[in-house]
Amino acid sequence: MDHSGHGTELLPFTLGRGLGWSADPFFLVGCLVALGLYGWGVVRLMRRGDKWPVGRTVAFAVGVLLVMLMMCTKLNDYGMVMFSVHMVQHMVISMLAPIVLLLGAPITLALRALPVAGKGRKGPREVLLMLLHSRYLRIVTHPAFTIPLFIASLYALYFTPLFDFLMGSKPGHIAMMVHFLAVGLVFFWPIMGVDPGPHRPGYLMRMLELFAGMPFHAFFGIALMMGSEPMVEAYRNPPASLGIDALADQNAAGGIAWAFSEIPSVLVLLALLFQWHGSEQRQARRLDRAADRDGDKELEAYNAYLASLNARGR
Repeated sequence: MDHSGHGTELLPFTLGRGLGWSADPFFLVGCLVALGLYGWGVVRLMRRGDKWPVGRTVAFAVGVLLVMLMMCTKLNDYGMVMFSVHMVQHMVISMLAPIVLLLGAPITLALRALPVAGKGRKGPREVLLMLLHSRYLRIVTHPAFTIPLFIASLYALYFTPLFDFLMGSKPGHIAMMVHFLAVGLVFFWPIMGVDPGPHRPGYLMRMLELFAGMPFHAFFGIALMMGSEPMVEAYRNPPASLGIDALADQNAAGGIAWAFSEIPSVLVLLALLFQWHGSEQRQARRLDRAADRDGDKELEAYNAYLASLNARGR
């Protein structure tokens, strides 16, 4: 039995071998359910004649497929015994998949697709609205909570015995990966999410929130690269069949964490700038329409004034 718990000896890692199918049942079912529910929402809107942007559907599907790629292929097997592969999983699940999932606007889709419950009743749509307006959600989406949580998910996890404890069992590993995904969603939702939320600051403040958390990923990666010995017990003794050095693999993991922090920063910044531009355009159109209405009123008043002068002249 190897460290991954799949009963077969792992051969030296290559990308082609790592992308072979090896599904984790929990994530496979979760991903398929997410795709199915999203597809149901889109079809429901289309059947009643409403439109839903294709780009949002594509974004959500890409986010789900990224999670499946990390957790339902042999990358997950190698991630159990190679720190560098695990770090790829962590970065994609916590910093890349959440961004594209949020661009899919699943909450907005749910609010539009779910039926309104009858008077005095509470259906799924009403429960979702209650959650969106709840005090709990205002707390967990506030930067005073999301930024420390984002940072603690690195330092308090990897540099304490908690990581080895979670890696020691299948449920623990699943819980850790679910935590990574949840932290990414909670962190990025108030910053660049399309969906409505209780905490939605201005665009400049959102950029500050983004850059307040990202440097800590770089510092974390540098700390791993500077380590003179393996710092995580779970990866101290990789299988001999892999032919890798634990310290070299840790240095690679640190390099991945350091470099990867730039990718979501650029993606989120581009999304923010695009949203900001769209907001300015909508505001300009509203002002133009208001100016047109005011101009029409002034013209009507002037014509009425001329008519009154003409009547008095007669």
